[in-house]
Amino acid sequence: MTKAFRLEREKTDLTPYVLIDEENRYMKLEGESYHENVLAFFKDINDWLAAYLAKNYDSLTFDCELKYFSSSTVKVLLNMFLDMDNSKNAVNVTVNWITTKKNEIIIECGEDFKEDIKNIKFNLIIRD
Repeated sequence: MTKAFRLEREKTDLTPYVLIDEENRYMKLEGESYHENVLAFFKDINDWLAAYLAKNYDSLTFDCELKYFSSSTVKVLLNMFLDMDNSKNAVNVTVNWITTKKNEIIIECGEDFKEDIKNIKFNLIIRD
């Protein structure tokens, strides 16, 4: 039996907090993402996600609570959501897009993402 993957990175001024806890089928991004090389930053995350989605997984919950992100991050997130949406067990994936009602841009972006999604559960959670 292989050990479940776990990745945790503390947030910086340019990058979000990252948690991938495969054992609990959970992923989280929180903070801001406008790193100069977004593709490099997300490489380990995307590699793990691709491998996980290729398995016969039970579920995956992804809490995404980004307060600000670059257009490059938008592309990475959209590709992640589409990969989840096109996976064989997509109905077992839940994305929680978490923001505050003051952050209109993040709300609009979440609404746009939700329109592109057909199979996964995409919850827009707006807090005070």
